Amino acid sequence: MTSAVVVGSGPNGLSAAVVLARAGVDVTVLEAEDEIGGGTRSAELNVPGVLHDICSAAHPTGVASPFFQSLGLERHGLEWLFPEVDAVHPLDGGRAGVLFQDLDRTVEALGVDGPAWRRLYEPLARHCDELTSEIFGPLIHVPRHPLLLAGFGLRALLPATVIARRWETDEARALFAGMAAHAVQPLQRPTTGGLGLMFGMTGHAYGWPVAKGGSQAISAALAADLAEHGGRIETGHRVTELPEADIVMFDTSPHTVLQVAGHRLPSRVSKPLTKWRTGPGIFKVDFAVEGGVPWANEWARKAGTVHVGGTLEEVNAAENHVHAGRMPERPFVLLCQQYLADPGRSAGDVHPVWSYAHVPTGHTGDVTEAIVAQIERFAPGFRDRVVAQTVSGPAQLEAHNANYLGGDIAGGSNDPWQLVMRPRMSPNPYSLGVKGLYICSASTPPGGGVHGMGGYNAATHALREL
Repeated sequence: MTSAVVVGSGPNGLSAAVVLARAGVDVTVLEAEDEIGGGTRSAELNVPGVLHDICSAAHPTGVASPFFQSLGLERHGLEWLFPEVDAVHPLDGGRAGVLFQDLDRTVEALGVDGPAWRRLYEPLARHCDELTSEIFGPLIHVPRHPLLLAGFGLRALLPATVIARRWETDEARALFAGMAAHAVQPLQRPTTGGLGLMFGMTGHAYGWPVAKGGSQAISAALAADLAEHGGRIETGHRVTELPEADIVMFDTSPHTVLQVAGHRLPSRVSKPLTKWRTGPGIFKVDFAVEGGVPWANEWARKAGTVHVGGTLEEVNAAENHVHAGRMPERPFVLLCQQYLADPGRSAGDVHPVWSYAHVPTGHTGDVTEAIVAQIERFAPGFRDRVVAQTVSGPAQLEAHNANYLGGDIAGGSNDPWQLVMRPRMSPNPYSLGVKGLYICSASTPPGGGVHGMGGYNAATHALREL
């Protein structure tokens, strides 16, 4: 019987294990930490009964994932819950750009810029399934929908600042900037428009849901499917030597691959992995907030995700500071209010509020006050409602998850080259150049996010090559 070892139990590692186990392979997952999940873990961090997500929060790519859709994970308890409003980008004076799943409501809310928003996103949302089947895999492939992919790709290569010129108002431009800023890159750089397109497309097609009971429910459902097909998981097992198995799959950073298996890799593989660059980090604060965040904008009080950073120009300035190695006074902050869709995460009137700011790689300073000040700017009185908080800087995040080098949760810098060539130029970027050795982490296509597609793609290639 063919044997496989998957190193790491993040969503990509568990997804790879599920694909292999369903094909009849004897699979063991080895996880260094005491609990599974990687970026999909949840815990009561500071107030009993208040459930926080450790890393991932909202899951537009999860609900849109072709692989997750194929598994029927609801059989194992996974339930997507949807807030009334997908995302809001507040501005000074109580204004905001508002993203509803319903395209018509979004267009109406954007006023004069609504028609231009519709022209961009209506065809993308209509063809979301066809496009995700193309863009959630390696760049080098034979497309099944070449015209659709070409139309999307030409726009996705553009800087976010260029795409945003089609809108007149700060509200529409900021709404797009907040989605594009997930690239953690200056918005004038090529390819930053791609994430803004993808998040808007998946938002209008599927919404931005959370997992009922915390992101840990995604890991638990994948683990249950794996066990159903005979797979095993061993926690507290840090891999330092190459395991003996027909297939070894690394849901890890390229750095870990080189540490464990570098001596086995051909130079055509090891050299690009050696040159792999980490991206900026994050500084995370999990708040327990009495009564919720008192946003000045009413839609923000109903939004699962809030992008806090001001105008497009302000967001871009903050990202430029981060990439120059300087901490901006007003950083871009990503904030989630998962309890609005999943009230069971709260304890009475005390609610979990998830937030992080983009910071330079390995930043050692305390960014808590800058995050609080940014939220307070658009939600006066927020500071007085905080009853507890848990802080995790880049060093703490890396200690908790070895893939988060320097606090980088994206699996490597999303600069134009690395965004499309992850982790090297190849029609099979998952292969490590040695029979049976593969990498399937966020450092492979399609990159960061909880969708399992890196694991699915890598395991599918492995099965073909058996």
